[in-house]
Amino acid sequence: MGRSGTKARTQYRCTECEHVTAKWVGRCAECGTWGTVEQAAVLSSMGGRAHRAIAPSSAAVSISSIEPDQTRHYATGVSELDRVLGGGIVPGSVTLLAGEPGVGKSTLLLEVAHRWAETGRRALYVSGEESAGQIRMRAERTGCTHDEVYLVAESDLDAVLAHLEAVKPTLVIVDSVQTLSSADSDGVTGGVTQVRAITTALTSYAKTASKPAVAMVLVGHVTKDGAIAGPRSLEHLVDVVLHFEGDRSSSLRMVRGVKNRFGAADEVGCFMLQESGIECVADPSGLFMDQRPEPVSGTAVTVTLDGKRPLIGEIQALVGLSNVTSPRRTVSGLDQSRAAMTAAVLENRAGVRLGERDIYLSTVGGMRLTDPSSDLAVALAIASAFADLCLPSSAVVIGEVGLAGDLRRVTGIDRRLSEAARLGFTTALVPVGVKAAPSGMRVIEVATIGAALQELLSIATNPRRKPTVVTPAPRPELKVVDGRPKRPGTGDNG
Repeated sequence: MGRSGTKARTQYRCTECEHVTAKWVGRCAECGTWGTVEQAAVLSSMGGRAHRAIAPSSAAVSISSIEPDQTRHYATGVSELDRVLGGGIVPGSVTLLAGEPGVGKSTLLLEVAHRWAETGRRALYVSGEESAGQIRMRAERTGCTHDEVYLVAESDLDAVLAHLEAVKPTLVIVDSVQTLSSADSDGVTGGVTQVRAITTALTSYAKTASKPAVAMVLVGHVTKDGAIAGPRSLEHLVDVVLHFEGDRSSSLRMVRGVKNRFGAADEVGCFMLQESGIECVADPSGLFMDQRPEPVSGTAVTVTLDGKRPLIGEIQALVGLSNVTSPRRTVSGLDQSRAAMTAAVLENRAGVRLGERDIYLSTVGGMRLTDPSSDLAVALAIASAFADLCLPSSAVVIGEVGLAGDLRRVTGIDRRLSEAARLGFTTALVPVGVKAAPSGMRVIEVATIGAALQELLSIATNPRRKPTVVTPAPRPELKVVDGRPKRPGTGDNG
C-alpha cells in the first residue's frame, strides 16, 4: 500500500459564524445569513498518521513563580478610557476599538497617543486610511503634537512590522485593521481571511515582542447593524473589545466595554467631542436633565444603570384630550411597548382614565432608557401631567411596574440611591425591600402603583398656577348704510 499523503478537498464556510458545510448554499443553516457562504480549500490526510511529540518552544512554569507585575495597568492619561479598561492599558495586550465612521475614534486615539508620549513613552500611530499630513492637521487642531508620537501611513503588514522593529514603541495604534493587507494571505483587503491574518500577526507580535512590551490598539469598522466587521473569531483573538458609540446630532460619545480580560467588561466612559478635541465627562448626569428654576408637572427623575455606572435621567410627559378616534402614543428615548404597558396599568389598576387622551413621552438630552427600572418614573410622569401636579425637583423615582400593578425591585438599588444622594436628591420613591438608605435621604417604599400615586399626592407641590387668559373686548359690529360700512355711534362721515 502506498505511503500516506495529503490532498486538497473543498468545503464551504460561513464568513459570519464560521459554520462549515460540504456543499454551497445560499443561506447559512447556522446563523441564517444570506450570501455569506464561501468556498475554502483545506488539506486532509490520506490514511492518517500518528502524531509525534516535538520539543516545546518554552518550558512549563509554576503559576506562583510568575510575577504579577507583568499584567500591570499603565494609565493612558484619559480618565474615562482608563475607567473602561480597568485602570489603563496592559503591556502585551491587544485592544479592539470599534465604531461608526465619523464618531471620533481617530480623535480619541490620537489623544491617547499624545498623553502616552507625555509620560516619556513612545507611541506609533499607523494609518491605512489617512496620510501623515492629514493626521498632523488633526493633531494641530486638537493640540496633540509631541516628539515621541511617530506617524506612518502604511497598508502593508510586512512594512508595518518593519516600522515596529525600527521605532521600538510601547504603544501601537492601527487605524484601521480592515485597511491592512498581507501578501501571504488570500482574499481581498478587508475580507474575512485578510482581517483574521492581520489580527493574528499583530497579536502574535504583541505577545512575543522582546522588551519593552508592546500594547496594540486596533481600530475596527462596523457593519450597518452596528456589529464589528469581520468574523466573530476576530473578537476572540484580542484581549479587550470596546465599542465607541454616539449620535451625530449630539456631541456626547460613550466607550462601552464588551470584553476585557484585565477588568470589568460592563463599564462605560463618557466623552464630549468638540472642535478642539475630545474631553472626558466625569459626571454626565447633568447632560440628561433639564435645568429649570421651578418644578413642572409631567416630569420625573430616575436613576438608570449603564453597565455599572449609575446615570440620572429625566422623563417628560404631556397628556391632552385627543381629537381623533385613536389617541396618539408618541415615545422618544424610551421603549414604546413598555410605555404603552405602563399607561395600560395606570388606567386599569390605578383608575387614571387615559383612554381618550394623547400621551407624549420623551427623555431629556437624547438619553436612551431601556432599563425596566424607569417604569415607575414613566407612570408618575404621566400621572403628574394628567393631574397637573409637580413632583419635587429633589425627588427620584425608581422601580419596575408589573401588569398586576405591583412594583418590583431592581438590581443595584443601593448604587442608584447613593448616586442620587451624591447629586443632592433628598427623597426617593422605590419598591419595598431597600435595606439601607443613604445618609440624608428619605426613602419612601411603596408596594403598588396605587400606593405610588397616593405618595405622589402627598409629596407633590401645589398645582402650578393656571395662566390667566385675557379675553379681548368684542369689536362693535359693522352696519351697511347707503352701501357703505358704518360703525354704530359714528356719523355719516365716520
